Amino acid sequence: MLTLEGVTKRFGGLTAVRAVSLDVREHELVGIIGPNGAGKTTLFNVVAGYYRPEEGRVFFAGSDVTGRAPHDICRLGLTRTFQIVKPFGNLSVVDNVMIGALTRTPGVRAARSDAERVVDACGLAPYATARARALPIALRKRLEVARALATRPRVLLLDEVMAGLNPTELGGMVDLIRRLHAEGLTVVVIEHIMAAMMRLAQRIVVLHHGEKIAEGTPAQIVADRRVVDAYLGEEFVLAQA
Repeated sequence: MLTLEGVTKRFGGLTAVRAVSLDVREHELVGIIGPNGAGKTTLFNVVAGYYRPEEGRVFFAGSDVTGRAPHDICRLGLTRTFQIVKPFGNLSVVDNVMIGALTRTPGVRAARSDAERVVDACGLAPYATARARALPIALRKRLEVARALATRPRVLLLDEVMAGLNPTELGGMVDLIRRLHAEGLTVVVIEHIMAAMMRLAQRIVVLHHGEKIAEGTPAQIVADRRVVDAYLGEEFVLAQA
C-alpha cells in the first residue's frame, strides 16, 4: 500500500532522514518511534508531499508519488495529521471537518453530511456547533483526526495524536484508533507514549538520527538492545517484564 525506497531528506548540512526504506501493507497498523529529532515527522512530511526527498522514492497504491503536491497525494487517499493542532478557530467543529470533506465531495450539502457523520464517529457530536478555539486539547486532537478522516483516506498518518492527554483521554484515543483500523483503515502512528504504542501497533519501526535501526513486533522491539540503548531505556523494559 505504501512503500518507501531509500528516502533521504537533508536540510543544508543536516541529514534528517537517511536512506529509510519501509513497506506498509494494506489494513496494517504500524508505529514509528524514536527520540526527539530522530526524523519521524520529517519522514511523514516527505511521504505526504510537504518535502521532496533528495534521494529515494515514495510509492502509494502502486503509483510513484515522490514530490507530488500534498493536495494531490491527499486526493489519492493518503492523509496526515499534524503534531501541532491548528484548527480554524473561529469556525465550528463541523465546519472544520467539512473543509476536509470538500476535498472529496463536490457539493456543500453532501460535504456537510459527510462531516456530520465523521464528527459523530469521532465522538464530537456534542460539540459539533462549538467554535474550534473553545475546545480543550483532547477534543482538538479528535478534531484533527476527524478533519483527516473527512478526506476519506486509505492510509492515515497520525503524528502524536495522543500527546498531552490524560489517562482517560488517552484510552479514548486508543479506542478510536483501534476502531478505525478495525473498520479497514491502514494506519501509521508516530507516538512517544510507549505503553499506548505497544497496545496498538502490529509492527514498530524505530528511527534514530534519521536512520531506521530496527523493525518488528512490539515484543521484538522491546527485546532489541539497539532500541533499548537508543530510546526505550532499561526501566521501560523492566516494567514490561
